[in-house]
Amino acid sequence: MLKSYARVVRDGLDATIPAEELVPGDRVTLESGDRTPADIRILQARSLTVDESLLTGESHAVGKNPDPVDVSLPPGDRRSMLYAGSTVMSGRGTGIVVSTGRNTEIGQIAETVMASETGRPPLVIRMEDFSRKISIAVLAAAGLLAIIVLGQGMPPVEVFFLAVALAVSAIPEGLPVALTVALSIATSRMAGRNVIVRFLAAVESLGSCTLIASDKTGTLTVNQQTARVVVLPTGEEFSVTGAGYAGEGDILTEDGAAVSGSARRRLEDLTRAATITNEAALERTGEGVWTHRGDAIDVAFLALTYKSGLDPAAIREGVTTVAEIPFESEQRYAAVWYRADGAVRVAVKGAVETVLPFCRTMAGGQGEGSSLDRDRVLRALDGLTSRGYRVLAVAHGRVEEPVSVEDPEVPALEILGLVGFMDPIRPDVPGAVRQCRRAGVDVVMVTGDHPATALAIARELEIADSPNEVVTGTQLGDAETETLSEFIDRVRRARVFARVTPLQKLRIVEAYREIGAFVAVTGDGVNDAPALRSANIGVAMGSGTDVAKDTASLIVADDDFASIVAGIEEGRYAYDNVRKVVYLLVSTGLAEVLLFLVALIVGLPLPLIAVQLLWLNLVTNGIQGVALAFEGGDPGVMDRPPRRPEEGIFDRLMIEETLLSGAVIALVALGAWYWLLENGWDEFAARNLVVLLMVLLENFHVFNCRSEYLSAFRVPISRNYFLIAGVVAAQGIHILALYVPFLQDVLRLQPVSPVEWLSLLALASLVVVVMEVEKAVRKRRS
Repeated sequence: MLKSYARVVRDGLDATIPAEELVPGDRVTLESGDRTPADIRILQARSLTVDESLLTGESHAVGKNPDPVDVSLPPGDRRSMLYAGSTVMSGRGTGIVVSTGRNTEIGQIAETVMASETGRPPLVIRMEDFSRKISIAVLAAAGLLAIIVLGQGMPPVEVFFLAVALAVSAIPEGLPVALTVALSIATSRMAGRNVIVRFLAAVESLGSCTLIASDKTGTLTVNQQTARVVVLPTGEEFSVTGAGYAGEGDILTEDGAAVSGSARRRLEDLTRAATITNEAALERTGEGVWTHRGDAIDVAFLALTYKSGLDPAAIREGVTTVAEIPFESEQRYAAVWYRADGAVRVAVKGAVETVLPFCRTMAGGQGEGSSLDRDRVLRALDGLTSRGYRVLAVAHGRVEEPVSVEDPEVPALEILGLVGFMDPIRPDVPGAVRQCRRAGVDVVMVTGDHPATALAIARELEIADSPNEVVTGTQLGDAETETLSEFIDRVRRARVFARVTPLQKLRIVEAYREIGAFVAVTGDGVNDAPALRSANIGVAMGSGTDVAKDTASLIVADDDFASIVAGIEEGRYAYDNVRKVVYLLVSTGLAEVLLFLVALIVGLPLPLIAVQLLWLNLVTNGIQGVALAFEGGDPGVMDRPPRRPEEGIFDRLMIEETLLSGAVIALVALGAWYWLLENGWDEFAARNLVVLLMVLLENFHVFNCRSEYLSAFRVPISRNYFLIAGVVAAQGIHILALYVPFLQDVLRLQPVSPVEWLSLLALASLVVVVMEVEKAVRKRRS
C-alpha cells in the first residue's frame, strides 16, 4: 500500500508520478535519500553515491558518474548506471530510464527466482526410499506368514487378523511422530545457536552439506572497516590490533612491540590530521560499548586515533575550522583548514594517487622537511593493495593567511603516511573453517568484492593460497556463449569467486550440484535470492533483505559463519537421532517377524496372539522411539566426513546392527518359547512369559540404540533423562496390565513370580551383551 514516486521531466515540465508509471526514455532526477525507481543511465551527477548492497552484497556506498557504460563489466562495476531498488546516499543526479519492471536487474533476478527449482531435502528423499522398501518387505513377510498358517489349517479370519497385526507391529508407524519430535528438538537447539529454521526438513539438510559457498562481507568478516596497517613515508610499517568500530586496540611494530619515541609522535601527527578532516563520530557509551555515526572509513580513522592514545574530541576542541573541502567522489580527497596554536594549517586525507601530487616533503626523514621519496611511497602502496587493503594517504601543511573560505587552495604538503583498511575477519571464523575442513565440508568464497581483497581474506582463512585460485565474474564467461562443461571446469579450479553477478552465482551453485556436491549457500541481498533458492540448503543472514530470508530455508540470526558450522553440527546430531529411532523401530519389528516366521517353519505354535503383538508394539516402540529423539549428540560428530548425498538411511553399519540385534531378540524369545513348551508349560502361561520377555528385550535394546559407535555404558544417563522415563513408563504399563483384571482378560496375561522375573531379566540382558561385543570387535577392527 506504500506508493513510490519519481520526479520526471515530461513535455518540458517537471512532474512527480508513481514509479510504476515510468517508461524507458523518462528523464528522472534523484537526490540523497531517494530510492531508485528503475534502471537509469546517468547523465549528470554531483557527489552522487549509491548503496547497491541489495544487488552486490557490498555495504559501502558506490560513487557514480556520467562516464560511458562498459557493458563487459558486471553491474556492480558500472559507475554510470543506477539500478532499481538501490538507495541514493549522497549528492544529486539526473538520468534516463533504460529499463523498468521485469527488465531491470532486480526484475531479472525475480524471474530467475521464480523459474528455478529448489533442491529437495535429503532427509525427505531418504525417508521416501526407506518407507517404500520397508513397506514392501513387511507386506511380503506378512503374506508369507499368511500362506504358512493357512497351510497349517488356521481359519482364514484368524489368519487375516494375525497378518494385519504383524504388519502393524513391524511397520514403524511411530516413525513420523518420532521424526517430527527429533527435528523439532533440533530446531530448538539450533535456535539457541543463532540458526533459525524455516522448514523442518532443513534441520538435517545443513548437516548433510559437503560444500559451503559463503559470502564474504558480514559472514566471514565483521562488515566494519578497520585500519589494519600504517606505513610511514620512511617505510616503517606498523600493525593495528582490534576490529570493528571500537577504539580498543594498539598500534604495534613489526616485531609486536609497543611504538615509542619519534615513531609514536609521527603516528600521533597522522591520526591527529585524520581526526581533524573527519565528519564521523565514535564515542564510548559504556564498558566495551561504542556508538558511531558517519562514513565507515571516517569511523575507522577515529578508532585508529583512540588506539594511538589520543582523544578525537579533545583534538577537535583544540582547533578552529577556517575552511574545508568535503570529500566528493570526483576529487577523491577531503581537506580542512584550521587554526591551532596561533597558526593556520591544513589536514588532507584521500586516495594516494590524489594526495601524493600535493606533497613535497615527508615526515620522519633526515631533518625537518626532508624530500619526499615518491617511489618508496608508491612501492608501499602497491604492497598494501596487493594484500587486499584499501589504502588512503594522510598529509598536512602550513598555510599563509588569508585563506579563501569559498575556494581554498591546497598548498605544498608533508605526507604523514599511508593507512590500510580492511573489513576484518570475525574472530571465531578461522576456527570454524578449520572445523569444516576436519568435518569434510569444503568452503569456497563467492563475493561481489574486489579479487585482491577477497584473496587476502581467503589466504587468512586458508581457503585459497594463490591468485590462480581466484576467478572473477568476467573470467567465468557468458552463459549464452559457454557450455556447462566449460563452466564446470572453471568452477572446479577456483576457491574464490570475485566480482560475480547474481546469475553467475546461480550458475556456480548449479555447477557444484552437477559435480555431485550437496551445496549450502549463504547470502543476504536480493542478488543472492536465485542462488539461495537453487541451492540444496539456502542460508540467509539475519540482517539481510526480506527477499533473501523468504527464499532461504535457514536464517543465521547473528550473520556469523561460525553459527553455520554450529548448525551443521546440530544437523548431524538430528540425523543421528533419526537413525537411532529407525534402528530401534526396524530392528524390533524385524525381531517380531523373525520370531513368527521361524516358529512356524520349525513347527512351533504361534508365540503371540494378535492382540499381544499389538500390545507389544504399543508399550515399546511408541514410547521409546519418541524418547530416543531427545538424545544428545555423540562427541566427535564433526570429525566424521559428511554422508554422500546419494546414500540411503540404511548404510552398511545400520544393516549389520539391525540384522544382528533383530536376530538376537528373535532367537532369545524363540528359545524361551521352545524351552517352556518342551518343559510342560501350557501355551497360555508360556505366551505370558514370552510377552514379558519381549518387552524386557526391547527395553534393554533401546540402550544399544543410543549410539552406533559408543558402548551403552559409556553414554551418560544425563544425556537423555526422557529415555529413562520412557523405559520406566513402558515397563510400568506392562506390569500394570499383569495385575488389572480387565487387561488380563483382553491380553491373556497373568502375574509373574520373582524367580521368573529374574530369569527373564537375565535372558533379556543378552541383547546388550551381544551388541557390546559387536561394537568392541568393530572398534578394534577399525
